[in-house]
Amino acid sequence: MARTDETGQEAQQSSPFGTTPPAPPPVGGAAGPNGRMPRWLPRALVLALALVAVFQLGSWAFHQLTGLLINILIAFFLALAIEPAVSWMASRGVRRGLATFVVFIGVIIVSAGFVTLLGSILADQIIKMIEGFPAYLDSVINWVNTHFKTDLKRVDIQEGLLRSDWLRNYVQNSATGVLDVSAQVIGGLFQLLTIALFSFYFAADGPRLRRTICSLLPPARQAEVLRAWEIAVNKTGGYIYSRGLMALISGAAHFVLLQALDVPYAPVLAVWVGLVSQFIPTIGTYLAGALPMLIAFTVNPWYALWVLIFVVIYQQFENYVLQPKLTAKTVDIHPAVAFGSVIAGTALLGAVGALIAIPAIATLQAFLGAYVKRYAVTDDPRVHGHRRRGEGPSLVTRARQLWARRAGTERADVGGSESGGSGKSQA
Repeated sequence: MARTDETGQEAQQSSPFGTTPPAPPPVGGAAGPNGRMPRWLPRALVLALALVAVFQLGSWAFHQLTGLLINILIAFFLALAIEPAVSWMASRGVRRGLATFVVFIGVIIVSAGFVTLLGSILADQIIKMIEGFPAYLDSVINWVNTHFKTDLKRVDIQEGLLRSDWLRNYVQNSATGVLDVSAQVIGGLFQLLTIALFSFYFAADGPRLRRTICSLLPPARQAEVLRAWEIAVNKTGGYIYSRGLMALISGAAHFVLLQALDVPYAPVLAVWVGLVSQFIPTIGTYLAGALPMLIAFTVNPWYALWVLIFVVIYQQFENYVLQPKLTAKTVDIHPAVAFGSVIAGTALLGAVGALIAIPAIATLQAFLGAYVKRYAVTDDPRVHGHRRRGEGPSLVTRARQLWARRAGTERADVGGSESGGSGKSQA
């Protein structure tokens, strides 16, 4: 029997020539202190480096293509918005490409006409303000001289402004920023062209695009994709329809007010208020009312106050009377949810997110509502915010009962202690 050491392991047998036999290889393929590197380790290192490189490349490409992806997203929602009109014309025998072209031409004509009229209004008002600035400055100087006993003159103020360093620096910065403004204008035009091109392709080739996507999915998933697509078309088109109708009503109401106050450019200002107030929810009415207030102020300062009062009153009428009736079947979203979605969309995508936030949330809400199981609500007064009768005493009554019970307990304790003390004295 071979010798063993203190740990119970069998001692190594010496060879007849006095040499130690080689040790067996480590279990599991792990390398010993003086062994070789495992074969899988180089491949694992190469794979990890490849994954890191692919991730870095994908992240760089995503950041470089963020602008293009946003343009495609805008184009997709525009295509969804005009899908009902294109489908209606296509069902009447018009080719889908021609129907999309006709709808696009109509949208471009309306948009260009509105921008042209609005630009002419702003240009005329700026010219009038510049022409009337000396008279306005004279009135301000006279008011200051009368109330503060000063001797200011318009010529001295104009010379001081012309010789000031602030005006010189402003002119220099404006001259150097002309090239930047030109580059931004060219970039904006190219962005608009990109959005229009993609939205035209999405609307004209909508059926082909749906067939291409469905061909990559099993039949069960195809039904879900088509259902989501139909919900998105209905909600986006319904959003545009309801907002357009409310813009028409808002524009007509403000036109009546501005025409009654004899404010210049009342028709175009009414169109401005209608569009801006509806496509920027909640606060759009106040933002849109700033321009009519400014122009009304040039006519009469009290007119600007009347416009402000009318804007506030109409906003409440629209929120609580008009909007619930018009959006009940199209985009039924709570005002708080709409406002929160606009804020979230603005934080994510800026002005683009503010425009597409509401139809996106409406689509998501409708799609999830089709799969969320709902139950009948019990007929309980507490559902309507009322307390059930006969449920028990009120909070004040219960407090009084508790106070009376506590006072009675204290009196009983005092009486018991007094009776105990008298018994001891008698004893």
